Amino acid sequence: MRQLLAALALCLMSSIALAEPTEITVRVVSKGAKFIGTSMGGVRIRIIDSESGEVLAQGITAGSTGDTTRIMLTAHTRNGTLSTDEAAKFEAILDIETPKLVRVEALGPIAQPQSSGSVTATQWIVPGKHITGGDGWTVEMPGLVVDALSPPAHSRHSLGADIELNVNVTMMCGCPLTPDGLWDANAFDVEAIILRNGAKVDRVTLEYAGQASQFSATYRPDEPGAYQAIIAAHQPANGNTGLDRTTFLISE
Repeated sequence: MRQLLAALALCLMSSIALAEPTEITVRVVSKGAKFIGTSMGGVRIRIIDSESGEVLAQGITAGSTGDTTRIMLTAHTRNGTLSTDEAAKFEAILDIETPKLVRVEALGPIAQPQSSGSVTATQWIVPGKHITGGDGWTVEMPGLVVDALSPPAHSRHSLGADIELNVNVTMMCGCPLTPDGLWDANAFDVEAIILRNGAKVDRVTLEYAGQASQFSATYRPDEPGAYQAIIAAHQPANGNTGLDRTTFLISE
């Protein structure tokens, strides 16, 4: 028995000795903006062995959105580094013996599930060859965060009443939209597609409401029924799109 235990211990020690710690830093950048971090609840990251399906590491990006001047205002080369140390990231150490084809899955931003997106990327990992240089392993998250503020879901109104449609729109990193700002509110299309009893009946354009990221419009239903407002934002320059929904009831 002692000989068997000794042999097992030797095998275990040999396996540990063969494995090499391999560091990976994963960052998620909002398309056309900055890194997605703690202020938006972070992005859920999973690092998966593509062959076996085993989850090798998982966690959530944490940190700031990064240096605005460096990311948005400073010219940089194709291989230039955009991140600073405090920029949001997820760090993992994999103990692997042989090269692995791994897949990164990113889902978020966690704090805005109605606008969450997901992206995946795959590459080879070699034992002891860290993926930490520059911005590490960076994936880009397209989309916009749209948060319907009013009317409250399932609110009741009388026929003839004005319904205030209010929405908050940001980049996926939470970066605000303002007229002539870094993310120009004038360059985004925001509209509500109105359904009554499941059928489309109208489209309403929302305009900038005078406060960062806020857009609004007034809508007056002309018939009673159960209404749904699908409020969508679109950035024509790069295709970023996001939406949220709310419902309201109109009675006679």
